[in-house]
Amino acid sequence: MTQAVCVDVGSTYTKACLVDLGGGGLVARTEVPTTAATDVLTGLDAAVSSLPGSGELHVCSSAGGGLRLAVVGYERLVTASAGHRVGLSAGATVVHVAAGLLDGRSVSSLKASRPDVILLVGGTDGGDGDVLLHNARRLATSRLRRPVVVAGNSSVAADAAALLTGRGLPVTVTGNVLPRIGVLDPGPARAAIREVFLRHVIGGKRLSRGPRFASLVRAATPDAVLAGVEVLAGHSTEGVLLIDVGGATTDVYSALVPDAEEETGPRRDVAGTLWRMRTVEGDLGVAVSAPGTAAAAAAERLPLRDPGDPVALASAAATIAVRRHARGRALRDVRLVIGSGGVLRHGGGDAVLDAVLGDLAGGWAPPDRARRMIDKDYVLAAAGLLSAEHPQAAAGLLSGSGLSQVRGGGGEVGRGVNRSGTAG
Repeated sequence: MTQAVCVDVGSTYTKACLVDLGGGGLVARTEVPTTAATDVLTGLDAAVSSLPGSGELHVCSSAGGGLRLAVVGYERLVTASAGHRVGLSAGATVVHVAAGLLDGRSVSSLKASRPDVILLVGGTDGGDGDVLLHNARRLATSRLRRPVVVAGNSSVAADAAALLTGRGLPVTVTGNVLPRIGVLDPGPARAAIREVFLRHVIGGKRLSRGPRFASLVRAATPDAVLAGVEVLAGHSTEGVLLIDVGGATTDVYSALVPDAEEETGPRRDVAGTLWRMRTVEGDLGVAVSAPGTAAAAAAERLPLRDPGDPVALASAAATIAVRRHARGRALRDVRLVIGSGGVLRHGGGDAVLDAVLGDLAGGWAPPDRARRMIDKDYVLAAAGLLSAEHPQAAAGLLSGSGLSQVRGGGGEVGRGVNRSGTAG
């Protein structure tokens, strides 16, 4: 039996799955504390060695805070907004968004956000290139020595890159995130950000003493999870919503069925529509970010029964995170809602998803006929890691194991999963 080992090195725990590549079955899983204080390889090796088998190794990581991205764009509501969305879809935490001509104050704000990577966007292809060139020049002469991904107006992108490389900055030029008004093309920039993350960021976080860890990591964990959601959505004609509540952040992913009117019709967004999208809320969580969750709940007048109860905190964090994610997103037609995170996997799934789907005062329309599942075995990241090289195994992993049904789920899950949430 040909197998693969998929490992997610998180900030708190390192999770490992042993997967049968023939049918995509989950053979075994384990998790150990992440050893970021010493060397993350110690925990990674411990997790891998505790599995009852071995295979090709696939690793993603969010240890050390993951990928911090700053976006510099032309106009806040159009190209800067497009760049922001693309950055989130690439698994980054977008720590800063600047729009328009950079000046001394805006460069200082950019530096203060401490980005790992800068995404420089601006202008549609063949349009105004002055702002993109100006901002490239300001970045080149600043003391902020960070890798830059140029994903703006293709007519001047090479000139912008030359300004940056002339000052010794690592630069990657890729396709425009917004080649035409209303047309969002996230793929090239997302791939470029991933490569910069692997090449420059993982090794720079000093998570391990040698180069081996950096050579093993294939993606930022949120990028892998989004790829897993895309696999799940690709095997269904229905929308998918995933809510992942952690100690420090709460991430929300959605994969929607494309709407022709929103792509080309009068309802289209000038910054384009991202049908596969992720948002991250750095102030919402159940441990490090528990005070932020309590503050956000008070600001939104959302009752928080017990600020010391992890389930109550997770319910509030999930509800507020989905409210933020739902702005401009048509989530009513979603038919599969998945919960993830330690609190949900260890018995809190019912309460948390009840809170989200029962949120009638949040200014958004919750799905009204959704089936509900829990990623109990944490297989979405593993499926995402396998999706490029082993797409059938990735699909089999999701349909055959790991997603357990919670009360009120009803019905079937995608294809190949029966009413008990196990392989049919």
